[in-house]
Amino acid sequence: MTGAQQDAAPLFPPEFDALMAAVPRAGAASAIAVAVSGGLDSMALALLADRWARPRGIAITALTVDHGLRPESAAEAAAVAGWMAARGIDHHILAWSDHPRGNLQAEARRARYGLLENWCAARRIPVLLLAHHLEDQAETVLLRLGRGSGVYGLAGMSAEAAPAWPGAPARVRPLLGVAKARLAATLRSAGQDWVEDPSNRDPAFARVRARSVWPKLAPLGITPERLARTARQMARARSALDAEAHALIAAAGVFGDGGWCSLRPAGLEAAHEEVGLRALALLLMAVGGSGYPPRLERLERLWAHLRAGRPGAMTLGGCRIIPAEAALLIVRETRGMQGKLVLGDSPQIWDGRFVASGVGVAVDRLRPGAMMALRAVLPDSALRRVPAAARQVLPAVYDGEGLLAVPSFGYQRPGAHMPEVTLDFLPRQHLPAAAFSW
Repeated sequence: MTGAQQDAAPLFPPEFDALMAAVPRAGAASAIAVAVSGGLDSMALALLADRWARPRGIAITALTVDHGLRPESAAEAAAVAGWMAARGIDHHILAWSDHPRGNLQAEARRARYGLLENWCAARRIPVLLLAHHLEDQAETVLLRLGRGSGVYGLAGMSAEAAPAWPGAPARVRPLLGVAKARLAATLRSAGQDWVEDPSNRDPAFARVRARSVWPKLAPLGITPERLARTARQMARARSALDAEAHALIAAAGVFGDGGWCSLRPAGLEAAHEEVGLRALALLLMAVGGSGYPPRLERLERLWAHLRAGRPGAMTLGGCRIIPAEAALLIVRETRGMQGKLVLGDSPQIWDGRFVASGVGVAVDRLRPGAMMALRAVLPDSALRRVPAAARQVLPAVYDGEGLLAVPSFGYQRPGAHMPEVTLDFLPRQHLPAAAFSW
């Protein structure tokens, strides 16, 4: 640790109070949760948030995900549990055991947020605090610069992100403007230890390599503080562009409840390129079930393809983009779709696109064989509700006897008892209501 880092001042309670005052939904909540890996930043956030919450009568719970990716993970989670117990902070360990074979980092991040948000949703906790700090924000911007990102990438992480689905907690990052050295000083002043994750020193990870270049960039004036300031400025531009993109989607797009979108090409053609690119990214994220937009260069290639009026379908962001005579159809790709998910009382996310619940049933995509059987029993008017290209990726409800219901067709197996099932397309939370046709 450098001398400057050793000399950093702790983050004092009035400063943290001011950071939390900028999050009205946290102050209005009766309970909040904080994600605590045991690392320096999350341990500091847990202590600061606990001191802030107690006098306000706000219940606070620390949540640790035991990812099981390293042999030490269980012991580290147990250490966090001990530290939290010593300070009288309620704590729970959430285990992740369903490890995929590929793209482990991305899947681990998705699983972590899924475990945290599902736990909060089941207990109606509206706010989840995350400990990303100033250097995390700066590294995000630096890495996205290296990928040639535009406004949206360079805006970095949001200090407050709206709930990802109905009932989910808002993701709040109160420490984005706080240097890591101050968080270390906060823990030292409290006599609190923390876990050192060895992956934070592994140059195989891009973020570790990014951290190593700060001394070389500083003479050019490129510092974590300045890149974090760039992120704040880009975030303002992002907000303005989002408003324009939402207006474009409302005017030119129509979603179906089965998770597909029909877009009038004239709307894209008339839009400013930056607005059109953002609208296209939002649509692909919505239909593809991704929390992140496609890479800008790939999005630009798709934009050029569409603007040139070239025939033929393309794929991007987990979607098929299919030019038609009077519309552009965007549907989910079958590749990469989530398989069967057994439901329960608490809402769960299926395929990143639907919030689903229902005791004794499961949700899965509509299989081709089932579609053939449906054609024999459904009238043409029901089938026409969904474009042919979108039918094979529709969500369907299954029970022990097989296909029970396909909400998009208004189908229910004759004579079957239908339990109370909810199946809601996620983008209704984030995109203009005028774009939804049901």
